[in-house]
Amino acid sequence: MTPSPLTVRYFAGARAAAGQTEEVLPAGRSLDDLTAELVRRHGDRLAAVLRVASFLVDGVTCHDRQAPLPAGATIDVLPPFAGG
Repeated sequence: MTPSPLTVRYFAGARAAAGQTEEVLPAGRSLDDLTAELVRRHGDRLAAVLRVASFLVDGVTCHDRQAPLPAGATIDVLPPFAGG
């Protein structure tokens, strides 16, 4: 059985840089692997956002970027927000 794919959701500047609100990618990778794939797909503009973004994995802040992401997880890409 193939593991459930990952859903990546983009917010604010990440959405603008990626040119879409979300995408689905194969499971079986770490956050570092995933971000490298996203840069390959979307280029330098998204790479700049990803360098300063926070990531939520199923609603929880991701602290270990090398740990395998759970199959079927939703990863939220949250760039820094202005304002208070």
